[in-house]
Amino acid sequence: MHCFVRLDFYTFKIMSTADQLHETVMGCLSEVKSDCHEVQQKALQTLVSITKVSPQNRSLLAQTDGAISTLLDLCKSSSSSSSNVIQALSLSILFNLSLNPDLKRSLAEMGTIYLLNSMIQSPTSPESCKLLASSMICSLAMLDKNKAKFGAAGTIPLLVESVSKKPSGRPPPPAAAHHHHHHLLSSLAELVQFHGNCTLAVRSGAVPVLLQLVVGSSDDGGEDLAGTSLAILNLLARFDEGLIALRSTDQIVSSMVDVLKGRSMFSKEGAAEILLRLFDESEGCMRDASRLPEFSTVLADLQLRGSARAREKASQLMKKMMETNFDSYLSLETPCLTDGSIDNFIM
Repeated sequence: MHCFVRLDFYTFKIMSTADQLHETVMGCLSEVKSDCHEVQQKALQTLVSITKVSPQNRSLLAQTDGAISTLLDLCKSSSSSSSNVIQALSLSILFNLSLNPDLKRSLAEMGTIYLLNSMIQSPTSPESCKLLASSMICSLAMLDKNKAKFGAAGTIPLLVESVSKKPSGRPPPPAAAHHHHHHLLSSLAELVQFHGNCTLAVRSGAVPVLLQLVVGSSDDGGEDLAGTSLAILNLLARFDEGLIALRSTDQIVSSMVDVLKGRSMFSKEGAAEILLRLFDESEGCMRDASRLPEFSTVLADLQLRGSARAREKASQLMKKMMETNFDSYLSLETPCLTDGSIDNFIM
């Protein structure tokens, strides 16, 4: 007896497409090893397009023997205009691969992390590579098991330092500078969800750096950066070292009130949450707020015009202020920081 298997046109097309895709990937991986930059560039551009399409395509490339190591080697190419293009395209492919949840762990090898760190830190790295490197750090850090690896590799102080740096030479346009900082802050926000990384961030001076970014970004139209910085500060404030660093900051209460008077609702939500954390831990901070004549008006306005989250935070702040009898200790000089300096805490 003969057994016949009938393949309809759709099934045959899928099988044919898969075979063609595998052949294309193998051909591109061969061509990226060419000595001709034009051939390399065309092959890498094809792989960028393929890995953008679907998780299945990314898995196919990642499972191809030697593919990832070849791309990593190309990321280490010497700095020249043509090499920079090859480097950026190779990094784009690796970033696309990192979007697959099942590939994040295998991609986060220490050697790869050190490479990403060096791209962000090196003054000779093109801006496109710096942005891709920080984006890939953020993508890989979304897997909780990878977060500690970045802490061990020194990524946290590197990100804090990069955020604090002013560009050398001719300053970039504000939009470009904001775009660069946004990528760095997104990576930092993902990493500090792990307690150990919070400690590293505080020790690296993240609190004053982020507060400065809140003020500076609000002044020059970068409200999204200010909001993200406040979100990171709230992540740091979940733990004692972060909260103490905030409380030890001069004029921290008035700075947050200034944010509440601003335009960005995202920033207002972040500032209100920080004030709640400060009030929960320090009557001195509540006293500082009570001495600001505009504080009650700002809270009342936020309760009326704010987002649902902002209204909730404003109501909680107002309730705390009304429940506290400041007459009993307004005359006392109780500083906002009552538990010692941040240095004494974390040493």
